[in-house]
Amino acid sequence: MISIIDKLIETPLIFDGAMGTVIYEKGVFVNACFDELNITNAKLIKSIHKEYVDAGCDVILTNTFGANKFKLEKYGLAEKIYDINFNGAKIAKEIAGEKIYVLGSVGPCLNNDSVITVENIDNIKENYNIQIQALKDGGVNGIIFETFNNIEELEIAVEIVKNKQLPVIASLSCTKEKETLSGLNIKDAIIHLDKNPNIDAIGLNCTIGPHAMLSVLEDVIKLTSKPFIAQPNAGQPQNIDGRMIYMATPEYFTTYCQNYIRLGVRGVGGCCGTNASHIKEMAKTIKALSGVKKHVQIGNIKNENTVNIAIKPKEEKSNFAKKLFSGEKVSTIEITPPRSVILDTMLEKVRLCKEAGIDAINIPDGPRASSRISPMVASLVIEKEIGMETILHYCCRDRNLIGMQSDLLGGYAAGLKNYLIITGDPPKLGDYPDATAVFDIDAVGLTKVVYNLNHGQDIAGNVINPPTAILIGVGANPCAVDKEKELQHLYNKYNAGAEYVITQPIFDYKELLKFIENANKKGINLPFVAGIWPLVSLKNALFLKNEVPGVVIPDEVINRMEKAKTKDDGIKIGIDIAREIKEKIHSYVNGYQISAPFGKTELALEVLK
Repeated sequence: MISIIDKLIETPLIFDGAMGTVIYEKGVFVNACFDELNITNAKLIKSIHKEYVDAGCDVILTNTFGANKFKLEKYGLAEKIYDINFNGAKIAKEIAGEKIYVLGSVGPCLNNDSVITVENIDNIKENYNIQIQALKDGGVNGIIFETFNNIEELEIAVEIVKNKQLPVIASLSCTKEKETLSGLNIKDAIIHLDKNPNIDAIGLNCTIGPHAMLSVLEDVIKLTSKPFIAQPNAGQPQNIDGRMIYMATPEYFTTYCQNYIRLGVRGVGGCCGTNASHIKEMAKTIKALSGVKKHVQIGNIKNENTVNIAIKPKEEKSNFAKKLFSGEKVSTIEITPPRSVILDTMLEKVRLCKEAGIDAINIPDGPRASSRISPMVASLVIEKEIGMETILHYCCRDRNLIGMQSDLLGGYAAGLKNYLIITGDPPKLGDYPDATAVFDIDAVGLTKVVYNLNHGQDIAGNVINPPTAILIGVGANPCAVDKEKELQHLYNKYNAGAEYVITQPIFDYKELLKFIENANKKGINLPFVAGIWPLVSLKNALFLKNEVPGVVIPDEVINRMEKAKTKDDGIKIGIDIAREIKEKIHSYVNGYQISAPFGKTELALEVLK
């Protein structure tokens, strides 16, 4: 195995979840010494490790967080420090095998309000010498210092590990006020650790839940070039019938872990309150993400095979393309395919749009990984029955590369000219959490596939003549957690052959204008169609703001939605806000993609009046 640090640099890794709270859930009394179970009940500890490995972990941590002399003394077990740590490592290695990394978990000796003194420093050093040697002898692949607050103690321990030639991850705990429990500003703490040559990777764990962890990560991750690890709690514990229960669901936990990865985190796991179900959901999703999963590489066009192929100019590809590139403002409305084989209601909505002069209908492809009638079939029926152009969202989730190419060729032959190429939501976010995702390629790779087909060549380099003439649209999120990364991703799509952009719904128009300005500076010369979502209630606004990472709704918008006294008031205020955003961005975009909240097409049409 390569060093765990080198592996983290190469690809994000899945860490395990809590040990202590899971041991408690298994029926062990809270006043017992959990670390001693490495000797007295190794079977239990093995079973917990196995649950995490079966859930999809790349890294598991030993059950030794509190196995230091200071904490073991309370149980009369200080003399067993070596045996407890050695067995903890040995147990974990036995379950991990040759493919899973094992990190020796080491917690602080000092309490949060304690300090290093002349009297205790020698005992602290002796403790770490014994503890870390035992973990090394047990076969760990590195050491992770967890939930530390005292930087001085942490650096003493780190130096001892480096003397024993093991990789080191230093993980701090902080509050939602962005301070360590000892009162040190977390930014200052990360900057300090970054300068320590003995620390190979930095992390945050415990104390705060997924949402607060994201807020802290946004502030600190760019303060270091070292790999970063994030292990939040499963939210804040609630007292339920005398027991402290962590309420964050695996789905909620996973949603935030995705955004940690998008922000640049290289290792994600869980701390207090998380268990194998949290890690299973998270591992399945993270491993399918673009940038984590290794995609098929799409080759460049072989020009010698395409000499006599006539390529259609982009503005001639469709009526939508003609208007888009003429400088006129285009308008599209999103209509989701039904969960039914009866298309009458969908077609009636499309007729309303046609009568209102809408240019095209956006057809999502399995939004939120839900199962509906084929979006390609829905698009074909719309174009045939109503005579309106569609923009078919096409994602990489459900089909392998060969199947996608067949769909693209078949859809074009049947008359579908406008596509929006997207990577797609992993299945676990939708109705079928046990369904598998393919993701042979991401949106960048699929854009390149379509570009090649438009230039007369398939994925194997075979000539396609006449070529397709598909208008290639791609998505962008101007309010993404990591805007620089999102901008680079759009740049990669642009280089792959993208011809226009549709953004996610915009509630902060300033973020959109800034994103477009930065895109232009980067040389991304594409028309932007802005996504607009008319809010319908305060509840709707708060859900989008708090539960859908990447969606930014300014406080001023929330304050306006709070003024709604009735359902109709909420709808009216939401439409007014959407219209105002539309007016403010009018001079900077090439059109609008209006969402129809809860399928209410009439609300989308109101925005465009």
